[in-house]
Amino acid sequence: MLSRHVAALPGLGLAAGGGAVALAAHAAVPQLSPTLVAIVLGIGSSIVLAGRGGVASTMRPGLRVASRRVLRVGVALLGLQLVLPEILALGWPMLVVIAGVVLLGIAGTLALARPLGVPPERALLVACGFSICGAAAVAAVEGVRRSRDEDVATVVSLVVVFGSVAMLALPLGAVALGLSATAAGAWAGASVHEVGQVVVAGGLVGGVALQVAVAVKLGRVLMLAPVLAALSWRSRRTPHDGVRRPPLVPGFVLVFVAGAILRTAAPVPAGVLDAAALVQSGALAAAMFALGCALEVAVLRRTGGRLLGLAAAATGLVALLGLPAALVAG
Repeated sequence: MLSRHVAALPGLGLAAGGGAVALAAHAAVPQLSPTLVAIVLGIGSSIVLAGRGGVASTMRPGLRVASRRVLRVGVALLGLQLVLPEILALGWPMLVVIAGVVLLGIAGTLALARPLGVPPERALLVACGFSICGAAAVAAVEGVRRSRDEDVATVVSLVVVFGSVAMLALPLGAVALGLSATAAGAWAGASVHEVGQVVVAGGLVGGVALQVAVAVKLGRVLMLAPVLAALSWRSRRTPHDGVRRPPLVPGFVLVFVAGAILRTAAPVPAGVLDAAALVQSGALAAAMFALGCALEVAVLRRTGGRLLGLAAAATGLVALLGLPAALVAG
């Protein structure tokens, strides 16, 4: 057991270093999401190292721990960012739209995957990542479904690419449609993949749009818990010879829910929230860097047009499903 922990130290150190660089970049340029910076750094490192034999074998155990266990710490602490009264204050019509974006986005993406020939497990990662909260959702699904590392890394890279496109396109679309700042913010929050990308999209429109966009996006983040619980329940009902069934509700999901309840029901000191936010950002950044390192160039080349087509279709679908949010917000 001790030797296993020692073997993980080099890779964990590398992931921590990559996460620290991402946090420093965010501190220097607040508009940069540390999660997105970390995954880009990880992918860049993987590409550079590909010509030198790939990531060293001594690094792999720790990178695997970072992309799984450390990631779950980041997802669990995400619950402390959710203040339920602020989300409920959006009103029931907006909450119905948010639930529709997530549920119909997942169902629609899975349906589109069949004619495109995308394997169900990859399609599920795309569906949840693009419909809920980007890379964190992709990696959280892996914690329930035990998806392959290369699939997770590939889909996370697609979240970066297509989420960035949506981040820039939706503000332009809002101008073309003549939407108010409030409506534009609601559309961005309901449609753009990553929380960091939503912040940029809302900020491009203005301060009012930014506030609405973040509130709507956090409503989508709140849907992560029931979706993961449903996936875990389904996995338990599916026979797996010789494989231990996952828990009905994963521990990190319970902590996520407990964090949201605690933040809502009790006055949590600002210092505690700041510390938790720093740990959460650092954990997600380290995990995303590790996932980026796991992405092999050869795998990315083999992805082909089918998965890219599904990612593009899912982005368009979620944008269409999110448009009613603009109408509700007025």
